This record gives sequence, C-alpha cells and structure tokens, in this order.
Amino acid sequence: MAQMTESFRYLKTFDEIGINDVALVGGKNASLGEMVRELTPLGVRVPGGFAVTAEGFRAFIDGAGLRPKLETLLDGIDKGNLDDFARRGRALRETVYAAPLPDDLAAEISAAYARLEEEYGAHTDVAVRSSATAEDLPSASFAGQHDTFLNIHSAGQLLDAVKRCFASLFTDRAISYRIDQGFPHLKVALSVGVQKMVRADLASSGVIFTLDTESGFRDVVFLTAAYGLGENVVQGTIDPDEFYVHKPTFEAGHRCVLRRVRGAKQLKMVYAEGRSRQAVRNVPTSDAEAARFCLSDDEVLELAEAAIKIERHYSKVAGVDRPMDIEWAKDGQSGALYITQARPETVISQRRHDVYQTYVLKARGPVLARGRAVGARIGAGKVRIVRSVAELQSVAPGDVLVADNTTPDWEPVMKTAAAIVTNRGGRTCHAAIVARELGIPAVVGAEGATERLPEGREVTVSCAEGDEGVVYDGVCDFAVEELDLTSLERPATHVMINLGNPELAFRTSFVPNDGVGLARLEFIISESIRAHPLALLQPERIEDAAVRKEIEGLTRGYASGADYFVEKLSEGVGTIGAAFWPKPVIVRMSDFKTNEYRSLLGGAPFEEEEPNPMIGFRGAARYTHPKYEAGFALECAAMRRVRADMGLRNVKLMIPFCRRVEEGRRVLDRMAEHGLRRGEDELEIYVMCEIPNNVVSIDAFSEIFDGFSIGSNDLTQLVLGVDRDSEVVAFDYDERDPGVLETIKLAVEGARRNGRHSGICGQAPSDYPEIAEFLVRVGIDSISLTPDTVIPTTHAILALEKTLGRTPRGTGAGW
Repeated sequence: MAQMTESFRYLKTFDEIGINDVALVGGKNASLGEMVRELTPLGVRVPGGFAVTAEGFRAFIDGAGLRPKLETLLDGIDKGNLDDFARRGRALRETVYAAPLPDDLAAEISAAYARLEEEYGAHTDVAVRSSATAEDLPSASFAGQHDTFLNIHSAGQLLDAVKRCFASLFTDRAISYRIDQGFPHLKVALSVGVQKMVRADLASSGVIFTLDTESGFRDVVFLTAAYGLGENVVQGTIDPDEFYVHKPTFEAGHRCVLRRVRGAKQLKMVYAEGRSRQAVRNVPTSDAEAARFCLSDDEVLELAEAAIKIERHYSKVAGVDRPMDIEWAKDGQSGALYITQARPETVISQRRHDVYQTYVLKARGPVLARGRAVGARIGAGKVRIVRSVAELQSVAPGDVLVADNTTPDWEPVMKTAAAIVTNRGGRTCHAAIVARELGIPAVVGAEGATERLPEGREVTVSCAEGDEGVVYDGVCDFAVEELDLTSLERPATHVMINLGNPELAFRTSFVPNDGVGLARLEFIISESIRAHPLALLQPERIEDAAVRKEIEGLTRGYASGADYFVEKLSEGVGTIGAAFWPKPVIVRMSDFKTNEYRSLLGGAPFEEEEPNPMIGFRGAARYTHPKYEAGFALECAAMRRVRADMGLRNVKLMIPFCRRVEEGRRVLDRMAEHGLRRGEDELEIYVMCEIPNNVVSIDAFSEIFDGFSIGSNDLTQLVLGVDRDSEVVAFDYDERDPGVLETIKLAVEGARRNGRHSGICGQAPSDYPEIAEFLVRVGIDSISLTPDTVIPTTHAILALEKTLGRTPRGTGAGW
C-alpha cells in the first residue's frame, strides 16, 4: 500500500512505521511496519495495510468528552470483587462504543480503506487488530489483551470494528493486566491495525516460535498449523499439527523437517456466508483433512526460513538474541505463505538455564486423564470444572482448573490455579501460554477431561514425565530439586547421558553433559512406531484383521509402511541428535529380544518363541539374517536420513551384542551397502562391549570398530552366568563382583592400547557410586548415566579426580 499523503493526520501505512514507533502505533503495528520495511526485501511476505495511531484514539476519547466518565468508572475498581469488576468493565466498554468517531478520523479511515480497494478490489477483506501502547510506557507489552475482528469488507464495517477495538481497551482481562502491571489505565492508548486478509480460510494458518516452547531450547523453530483462519490455533480451540526445524543444520544447507506430530485439527475457521451477522464461523474438518498434515515439508521449511530471518533481524536491532513469537497464514487462492504478526517472545526465553530445577514424581495414583504436557512441573489440588465464565467464581486458589478450553477473559482466575487441564488445545493454545507465563503445569488436549475428572476430587497434575501430561487420582508425593550450575566444573572424564525418549531430549540437554552415550532405538520403536518393522513391510502375513486395521491406521497418510517406519525412527533419533548438537550422540541399533519383538504390533508371525531370548536371536545376529535383514535395512535407511538429510553428523552408530569379529565384519559390510560406510562423511561405528569375547578379542574388534561402550548389564550376566531375567537367581547378579570389575578393567585397557574410545553405558555407574569411582581410576574415557544421576555423579568424579591429580576441563552451565 502506498504511503499516505500529508492530509492524513491520524493514520500511517505500515511502510511508514518501524520498531521505534511503539509509542505511536503499539508493539503489534510497529512490528508489522518493521517487517514490511526491512524484511520484505529479504523475501518475507507481509500483507500490507495501515494503522490508526494512538493520537487518533486520544482524539476520539477527548473529542467525545469520555475521559471524566471513564475516570469515574475506573476509580477504586477492584478485581477481587468479581461482580462489581465485571459490571464496571461492561459499562466502560459500552461508554466507549456508544461514542461517535470524530468526523475527520472517520473520513481518514474510509479514505484509506478506499485505497486498499483500489489495490485489491471492491469490498477488500481486512483484519482489524488492536495494538495497545502507552504515553510514557513505550516498552510495555499488551499482547493478547484486546480484540481482533476478521473478514471486515466494507468501510462501514471497518469504522464499527475500529470502535470495537477502542472499546476493548476495557475488557476485563485488559483491566486486570494493567492492575497487575501497575499501569495507569488512561495513560494507555489503543492503535488499530488494518491489514489485508490472507485467505487462510481456504488453506491453513498457525503460530511459529523460534525456540522450543516447553524447554526454552533455542536451536529449533517450532511451528503449529491448522486449517482455516488462525484464531483457533491462537485461542487453543483445536489440536494443531506440530513441526520442528533444527536451525543450525538448516542454515548449513540441510533442508529437512526434524520432527512432526499430526494433530486432530477438529475445527477450521472460515468466512461466514450469506447474511450472517458473524464475519467468520467454525466448521468441522473432514476425516480426510484431519488424517493428513495441513502443510507440506517445503512449506514448513519456507516458513522456518522466514522465522529465522525475522529472529536474526530483531536480534540485530536489539543487540541480544531475541527469540520470536510469529503468526503466519497461507493464502488458499495463491498458495503463498505470509507472516501476519511477529513479536519478541518474553516468557520462555527469560528462563534461567544456569539453575537446573527438576520436579520428581515419587508416587503415582490411578491415571484419570492424559494429554500434552506444558512445562515440566507438578501441581496438586481439588478439581474445579468450569464450563462458562459464570462458573469462574467457584475456582478457589490452589484448585485444579478443568475446562474444555480457556480464553483470555479467564486469566485473573487462572493465576490462582495449582494446575490447568483442558479437553482441547495444543502447546501454543491460550491455556498453554498462560500456564508457562505463570509457571504452573497444564495438560492440554486431554480429551474428555471434563467428564472423567470428578468435581472436587483431589488430583495430581504431572508434566514432569515427558511430552505426555498425566492427571493422577489423589495427591501424589513429589519433590523439587534445584542446583546452581554456574560453578560446576567439567571433569577430565567425559560425563554423557543415557536417553531413549526424544520427548525429553530438549529439556535434558540443559543437564551438564558431554553428549549422549546411549540412545536406544527400542524406546522410539515401541512408543512412536509401535509396529514390528516386518509387519509394516509385509502386512499380508498378518492373519488378525484387527491388528491389520490398527497398522493401517498408524500408516494412514504415508506412502508405505516402510516410509512410516523410516520417518518416525529418523525423527526420534534426529530430535535427540539435534538437542545435543554438535556433541556426540551414540545411537545403538535395535536390540530387542525375540519376546520383545513379538510384543510389538503384528510381531507374532515374524518371531519364534525362544526358551532363553537373552542369549538368543538378538543384536548383530539379526542384522544380516534372512529373518530380519529387511528390518535392519529400514533402520539403516532411517539413520542415513538422520545423518545425510538432516545433517546431524554428530550421530555415531553402535552395534549391540556382537558375538564374533566375523559377525561384526558382515554387519559393517551390510551397513555400507545401505549407505552407512564407516569413515565416510565422518561416520564412526562403535560396538557394545558386553560379551566376554569382546574383551578377550578386543584387539581384533579394534581393527573394525571405532570405539567400545561397555554394557555392564549383559557383561555381568555373561561373566557370572546369571540370567538377569530370572528372579530365582537374581540374588547372584551383581555388577560389583570382582570378576566383572576385572573384565571391565581389561576392556578399558584394551581400548586404550588400540587407540580406541572406551565408555560405559550400562546401568551400573548410575546405580553404584563405587563403580563410577572404579571406572575413573582405571581411566575410562566416558561414563554415560541416567539424567537424574548426572549431577551427583559428576560431583563424585570431580572429587576423585582431584585426589588423582587430574585437572578439570573448565566450568559453566551446560558445558
């Protein structure tokens, strides 16, 4: 839109304003202007439009003589008196809306809209958004406090929408916000942004954060998407699709989506038709729409690139890293992707990561509901179900607020809740955003929670167990552990982490570490893929119709079962690799036993029943065997995608339960055939040292592998001849046995003799501090631990190393 002429006193086009004009047009409009001026030349599409300035708002208030009446209504307002608070808010809004716009302001708005019609056609559809500011508080943020109106398509509708935006300065939530922040009510003004609508009603829209919204991890772009206009995603009324892109490898040229989660996308907001008084309406999505992602990978990557450019620009302007909260929309007519809003993210990015705080659930009751976890905290209280604004008064401080979904009007009460549970919504919905800001746990998208959680029942809401949030019956015991990491030294012995759950990867990366010593494929296969790999390749061999149908449901939307397996596995491993990038992440190829493979969906036709699966058809023996080689090919394809397509070359691979050197050679040859050649593209391949022959023949194994990771669980089993699955002889299973320790010592010495890396990833050093001490004394290169034992074991290692005269490698949180 061309710049306004000098005759316009109260309006500015977006290309006339920038980030320094917050006092004039509010943060939202100033940001739009900044993007139009600075980022459009870089290829970021931003719809044009204009802003009614704060000066125009003040001319309206003063011209209509509203200030004395507003001051009277605001005098002594108390949000603790809910009835009076609501009455005054309603009177304030009615007073503002009833007043006429000044003739000159109305004329300017109408003329500016006419110019938009000249550019885009008659009855151009626009979005009308509030953008608050303050006379002497230009840095204040009023995000989410005021109203927006969509699909406005005439000058008359626009003038009415502007007045409604002006009146929204006095919504209950906005008044409450100003009281909490200590802002004088009438020093705040309202600018109004008028922006050409993007026809997302015919396509999709959503929100982008340039960091992970749960952990604060900075190296990803997190994008949500749903069909239709974006208000459903912003307000959390639906469960959107989610996508992650890893910024460092993306900027290095690897154009690949790191991870995606398909949401239900229950509704889509579209333009209302006919003579409806509503400009927009919600309609159900079809089963076919819900079953597929609403964006292609190329579109996700285009949006990620725009988000990275926006973050880079705003960080440069601010002089500090500035994670961003961005709204986007796809035009269903042109197919083009637009950025419709951008603002600095001001909650998650402010968290301190030099203090490591963990919530630990020590007991669990029966599970009442499950959904998506927001935050990593735990809260407990009485269930209070709220189905309408009128019922908010029933919520007492410390209650667990349970609702279908929440809206900004609920915020005064949400601030007093111990936790929040909603039937609907994704991790960027209103309830999630408020919960993060307040530092309380929330479980969103917990379908049916308002029906399953009994009113008044005491429950525990846990978001400390991964991506899934759980509501337990009763008050469960939990603890909060806190540690200042700024002075934690880095020991000479590398301290790594055992991790199998990708959902915990970003959060766990803040634990001081030297990378991941063991990433297990088994967790990803059993939890995310769920089906036996051969069942995905050969579903015709499955006789059980119900199982076949379930597999068809899992793979719906994928070209084949193979594509489903490769994508899911690579995304799980890639998430762990990205979380710890560029530190090494050692990924162990699958090590299910036959009984565990049989328990996977569709596994029975492909697995025999073995009398002792612990020493049966497992590990390396499977990889080149006709009974499983096709499954191993899928694993290799997934790992190749992680390293080649995603660019995560910090991922090393490891072969488990390799009985003989010749067996190792066969596996390496097969991996090379599948595009994973040792030494090519920096690929290192380790072997588990968990069979006595690995130790006895360590010189020969060193010729074909790059390193050894001692599996203390199996090594103990085979040195002592104790089946660790047998309860009858469990009393004789002890990793501290002198024979086991001597075997470990020989392994470490053998690896050092051959110039190979030695590490341990078994459970022993996590369970027994004396074993960690023993490993340090014999000079092991790395010790990999469960996340909860990293900090205390690191302290113990540092203390021991000082007695041995070893110098720490440095200090600092995260290492």
